[in-house]
Amino acid sequence: MNESLLCPKLEKAMKILSKRWTSLIIYQLLSGSHRFCHIETAIGISGRLLSERLKDLEYEGIVTREVFPETPVRIEYSLTEKGLALGPLMKEVEKWSLEWIE
Repeated sequence: MNESLLCPKLEKAMKILSKRWTSLIIYQLLSGSHRFCHIETAIGISGRLLSERLKDLEYEGIVTREVFPETPVRIEYSLTEKGLALGPLMKEVEKWSLEWIE
């Protein structure tokens, strides 16, 4: 397919969401803010890759990182308004997968 025929915004959105583990991270954060170790355990991703994906999502304005000045330091990740807007899409993909994926 000729790239000039694709919608550039759709293409960028698909590049963001199609990175391995990204959709599962977003789906996990739809339930609220979580610490790094909770996300890592919940979806079974390596720490290095999770760190990379969270940085990508933070750069895109989908995830926010909040540092709590405690001892030890506590860091939580949550979805921004932009990230929360992906909720209906993720729920529809979940609904589709329950019906069509074996």
